[in-house]
Amino acid sequence: MKILRLEKAKDVNGATEEILNIVQRDDADNKIIYFNGWNGFGAAAVLRSISQVLANMKAPPPELRFDKMIYIDCSTWESKRVMQRKIAEELKLDQKIMAMFDKQDEEDNFNGVDHGSRNVIRSVAAVIDQTLRKSRFMMIFLNGSDDELILSQFGIPDYWDCIILWTFKRAFLNLRAGPIRRITSDKLTHTNLFLFYYQSGLSGSQFSAVFQEEAASIVARNPCTQDIDPTMATYCCFYRLFMQLHSLQSTAGFGWEAHAPNFWICDGILQGDRAIEISNALRQKINIECDASQLDKLYKEFLRLDERTPFLVFKDDYDFNERRPAYSWISMTSKKTKVHEDLQTLLARASSIFLASQRINSSTDQSECALGLPNGLFKQCIKLHVLSLSYCAFSFSSPPFLHCETLRFLGLDCCTNGDNIVVLDEENGATKWIFLHSLWVLDLRYTDWAMILSNEKMGHMSTLKELNIEGAGSWRYYTSKTHNRLDHLQKLRIIKPTMSTQADASTDDIDNSFMDMANNKLEILDLSGNSDMKNLPTGLTKVGNSLQVLVLDGCDDLENVVLPNSSLRSFSFDGYGPASHWTSTGELPPQSSRPPGADKKKDVRISKISLEGCRHLNTLFLRGLPNLMELDLSGCGIKVFDLRSMMLDVPRLKRLLLLGCENLHAIRWGVDSPPKKWGKIPNFPMELELMCIDTRPAEWVLVDGCARPSIAQHKSFQLQVHVVTADARLARSLWDPIHYCLKGRSKSTAGYFNINITSSSSALFSGGGDSQPDEVTTSSTKAIQGSQQQRHAVVSPSAGLLYGDVHTKIADTPTPTQAFPHPPTRQLDRHVEIGSGSHSMESEVVKEFGHYNLGDLMSVYSQSLHVHDAPASTALPARNWYSLTWCRLERWRSVGVVFPPDADGNPNLGTIWASELLTARCIWSIGGKTYFQSLRHLHLRSCPNLQYAVPVRKDKIPNLETIHIIHCSSLKHVFVLNVEYHGSVVFPKLTTIQLHDLPRLEQMYEGAEMFTTALMTIKIRGCWGLRRLPALKGRQQGLRAPAVEVEKDVWDALEWDGVDNGHHPSLYEVPAHSRYYKRQRLLRGTVLR
Repeated sequence: MKILRLEKAKDVNGATEEILNIVQRDDADNKIIYFNGWNGFGAAAVLRSISQVLANMKAPPPELRFDKMIYIDCSTWESKRVMQRKIAEELKLDQKIMAMFDKQDEEDNFNGVDHGSRNVIRSVAAVIDQTLRKSRFMMIFLNGSDDELILSQFGIPDYWDCIILWTFKRAFLNLRAGPIRRITSDKLTHTNLFLFYYQSGLSGSQFSAVFQEEAASIVARNPCTQDIDPTMATYCCFYRLFMQLHSLQSTAGFGWEAHAPNFWICDGILQGDRAIEISNALRQKINIECDASQLDKLYKEFLRLDERTPFLVFKDDYDFNERRPAYSWISMTSKKTKVHEDLQTLLARASSIFLASQRINSSTDQSECALGLPNGLFKQCIKLHVLSLSYCAFSFSSPPFLHCETLRFLGLDCCTNGDNIVVLDEENGATKWIFLHSLWVLDLRYTDWAMILSNEKMGHMSTLKELNIEGAGSWRYYTSKTHNRLDHLQKLRIIKPTMSTQADASTDDIDNSFMDMANNKLEILDLSGNSDMKNLPTGLTKVGNSLQVLVLDGCDDLENVVLPNSSLRSFSFDGYGPASHWTSTGELPPQSSRPPGADKKKDVRISKISLEGCRHLNTLFLRGLPNLMELDLSGCGIKVFDLRSMMLDVPRLKRLLLLGCENLHAIRWGVDSPPKKWGKIPNFPMELELMCIDTRPAEWVLVDGCARPSIAQHKSFQLQVHVVTADARLARSLWDPIHYCLKGRSKSTAGYFNINITSSSSALFSGGGDSQPDEVTTSSTKAIQGSQQQRHAVVSPSAGLLYGDVHTKIADTPTPTQAFPHPPTRQLDRHVEIGSGSHSMESEVVKEFGHYNLGDLMSVYSQSLHVHDAPASTALPARNWYSLTWCRLERWRSVGVVFPPDADGNPNLGTIWASELLTARCIWSIGGKTYFQSLRHLHLRSCPNLQYAVPVRKDKIPNLETIHIIHCSSLKHVFVLNVEYHGSVVFPKLTTIQLHDLPRLEQMYEGAEMFTTALMTIKIRGCWGLRRLPALKGRQQGLRAPAVEVEKDVWDALEWDGVDNGHHPSLYEVPAHSRYYKRQRLLRGTVLR
């Protein structure tokens, strides 16, 4: 890679021209160009200018003539996926291609892939490559990631006739000490040419001009801010830089993250109805990553010397005799005990003032290191909007800002009462505290000033929107003061109190105050560090129409948190303690501000958290809660419940409820095992006993009278899982807890699960509470049983005409000919049901090497399986079915093969019950290892395309007792050979065969003799092609001959091998014949005319 220092340009336009001249040289070795700006600053403005110049050129020279211009702003980095989407949007790819992003994002949600880890989509990359390959293009992009990107992965062709011009853009201002070569050697391996300017080549005014261009590029790149005045954006950037410089010389005070929008809005830079929206958008873009030495150098060598710089940052070395224009924002940090006598004049025209003492010493009293402020210091500040005082002393009875009637933000950090401070101007008459009437934000930190929070003073704060109190008083005291006051309060933080709450205020006052605020506009409530709070005020739990953020970090004595049907969007309960600082928006405290570890001496008592009905909740943080046993997030809006970032160190959680969570796609358990690693999962993060998930609408499941699952009392399980979801992909999140519970343990008591894949509103939870196993039925079972009792017991009208006389009494039990056995209804301990409205089944039955899915759960662990009304046409998983005991299949209208060739049978399968499989050709396909050692019942009905039922590969099916097949018009054989075999197959326990309306049936077993040594009953109707009945060879002496019902035509057409072979009519009872004959199709006794 070549490194080229540019020297001529002193502004954005000059740099644009110089870079375009380099591009015009058309050097084949310089196709990927990195521009570093002026030591990392100004690059984005120059690249934007290049894009505009090329777009507006009417007759560009050939070297600057491009078929396509692609401008990509990824300065706020999210993922490679997002960048690829922006490329596709720039190229205006069709909706079919754009839909691939949504589809893959949804798939990644179900896989629990973080947003930052989402990679490019190869098929989209192929389309981008095809779109660009035949054109000459230039791509300009701002890379907000930490790494150089290989653009061919995104679909950008790598060939000679294109130009890639890019820069790193993680921050608005990025100044680092050290040589440029350090960046190039570490980061850039695919770039051909590195261009840069030295910042030292600029004068103060030139730097300010580039600064303004950079600010203008921010608002131009953001759709939310494109219509605002660029000058406003420049001032926002200057204010951000001002606060960064202030933080370098004063560790005390108020951080930028805590008050960014407040500073811009209160100072008056941003105004109007969209001020908050614009401030939130700009806050993400105007960030600074600079070494302290570089930032200090920047200010002293460039900004302080430029008259256009609107702020002043100084310490005690400031020359007050220096004649300069008035500053809008002033930051002063002093080691002295008194302010300079000329400071009042300097501050007179300022709209934002930050004063702090540098005499901070933890070993001395706070008042001894305070900066003394006379009471009239700010009397001339007629434009003052923002005032921050840190480690200052002033008269609490007559504060120096008493008459600042334009004051909107007042922040006091570690300030003390100094009634003995020198008085510059004596007050005439009663003190009126005018500044209270204009306040929007009051932030008190470790400042015990009770007077300002008295009933009288708070009564004057009619415009107050935000109140923050840290390290003073108690929460009971302050919340009681808000009763019938502060009607416009939106944010309330009472954190880390210094007093006990006992007897501070009556419970009624507290409840009323919260009800007042919640009924009005309260959006953020932070009670962090109130360690002796035992219960949330009932007023807070009863109303919550506006509350969006609730933070209870360090509230150790709380036992229960119940906030039903709240408007909450974010909730935090950190048992490790309060965060060191908060954010200005509705976001939870950043991870960097949270305590790194837990205090082992603390006992965090919380045992239950219920946020049921908080449908907007999508951000959650729980940590260090050793006694939390129940978490109810029913009805919440969380998409991916990530235990690695949302719930940490909660080892005793036993009940997790996620009912009515329509948006839930995945649960990331945070276990240590790699994907698809068989065996016990190590370090499972909790002692889970009950997990309930239902992704149907909350209006269906969170209503009074709707049954909710509970831990079963009739049988002890280590874990119970109840799930109802329409999307089968959610089952990917169930593998970890179920496998952890069942692998290597006694499966009879280790785990219970009931997984219902359906969107039906009638699906109910079952298996919990006091229900006995025999009573457990699915909702679909209950619905089907009612209709099937009539279908099973009552013959249709047409059938009654043909077989009305066949109401026989075989074995002394009158049975209609078409009666069909009831389906299995007793759910076993591990049950899966797939019903109407289910989707994504196709992907979930395929063996996936990246993750476990529903197919794995069904084949490895499910004992009972019920598939009905399923829209999917895909067969069940081609896996080893280790545990399946019965399967019930009905109204599955589009499946061709139920169990595919590679599906291996298991020794436990006892019942196959199938009905109305209209397109199925077989139940179990030839090819797998199908033994059916435990199969007892084979019941098939209304499967018109069924050619055979199941394959057999051994010389006997030892436990089969009943075969009942009706209305399967294409069936030729019930059993077929799965391997080449020339012999007989014995059915030693088969007692009952009932065959009805099987016109193509030739014989029961294809290619082998079928011996039924215990057969007692055989009923045949409408099987006109049948030629052989099972042989009776090997029956015990004295056993009654089998009873037979069959049409005379069919009986007469049967073929026999003789008595010696156990295959002769005399070995059966005299058959009972119906009065219906196939050929005449007339009733007996009909007179022919």
